Amino acid sequence: MSIFPFQPYQLPNFTEYLVAQMTFLPHEVDQIKALWDGKNSEQAALEGDIQYKDELRKSKVSPVLSNDQNNWIFERITSKVIEANSYYAFDFSGFFEPLQLAAYTIDDHFDWHLDFGIGAASNRKLSIVIQLSDPDDYEGGDLEFRINNTTVKAPRDKGTAIIFPSFIMHRVTKITKGTRYSMVGWVSGTPFR
Repeated sequence: MSIFPFQPYQLPNFTEYLVAQMTFLPHEVDQIKALWDGKNSEQAALEGDIQYKDELRKSKVSPVLSNDQNNWIFERITSKVIEANSYYAFDFSGFFEPLQLAAYTIDDHFDWHLDFGIGAASNRKLSIVIQLSDPDDYEGGDLEFRINNTTVKAPRDKGTAIIFPSFIMHRVTKITKGTRYSMVGWVSGTPFR
């Protein structure tokens, strides 16, 4: 039995990601989704000047800032990250970037990528994805992880948190029907050594 309330998906000798079911209850998910501001949403961006960015990533995002209204969201996620880090044991300092609400509609996707990279992304240690849509609200839009030649799908349950090292290859497959909402964030710290 696990010492924390996560269900790890494990490849031989490595746990790719941790799953915390019901991190947010249905009424809390509705409160989070109500923060979506379609007027102030923007096309999701990528670090650097990437020539074919729409082929790599196509979705809309809207920031969730830490303020009195939203602090409960950050507190909940932080508690899950601290629990998950008892497995990974990374040195981290906190959230240096706003959380992002993301909306994926038909043909939107985010191809294989790492959350760890250059600039601010070089300090990312753990990535967090919160599923905000009912699984039946959309088709496609699977969060998948890839290690060597193995590809696995993460759970799609509403309110579930998926936490994984930012250097793990992952993607969101193309949406073929409906809309997928999620919230993503990154816990940062000093660069890996």
